[in-house]
Amino acid sequence: MDMTVAQDGDVAVVRWSGGENRLNVDSLGRLNQILDELTTIEGPLALVLTGDGKFFCNGLDLERFGANPAEFASTLEELERTIGRLMVFPRYTVAAINGHAFAGGALLSCAFDVRVMRADRGYWCMNEAEIGLALDRTLFSILEHRLPRATAIEAAITARRYSAPEAQSLGIVEHVADAEDVLRRAVGIAQSYAGLNTLALGKHKHLAHAEEAAALGFF
Repeated sequence: MDMTVAQDGDVAVVRWSGGENRLNVDSLGRLNQILDELTTIEGPLALVLTGDGKFFCNGLDLERFGANPAEFASTLEELERTIGRLMVFPRYTVAAINGHAFAGGALLSCAFDVRVMRADRGYWCMNEAEIGLALDRTLFSILEHRLPRATAIEAAITARRYSAPEAQSLGIVEHVADAEDVLRRAVGIAQSYAGLNTLALGKHKHLAHAEEAAALGFF
């Protein structure tokens, strides 16, 4: 799991240092625990999530599910709920995509208000069509809600691996930065919006995303 929080100015930087950073009930539980803690903080605050090394998040923990198949459905349900929660989280959120973001990890990145991706290494990829693990309507709706529709369709049906410049040109990420600047850039963006009024920001994020968050099971 290895998910820690450090304060950088008015930004809570969540660093996930668990190797491939796979999604399971433990990692999602820890992320939600952090979100619970952040909701108790008053005053200026924004959120950045980043990985460590080669991976931002390499998707669902398929190896673990092989030994515990009953966890697959509950993990998928919790991933959807967590993405819905992040979409309407009443603080500005930034994904600092330091490395590979595959499948569930790519979907998780869509939950954030803005994305910064490493320019020289790492791919954003929805590889389900390649590995034979089909999306359902709810999971596809995340792509459709957050990405240009043509990009969402291409990503889902081709399993294309997008480099950072390609991802930026197609509306998957908003910013590209050199390896040593990804986190600094993400924190800088987050800091610039940390002072937004929480009530108004939360209301506007509900206007933008509440219907999708409800479909994902958050409400």
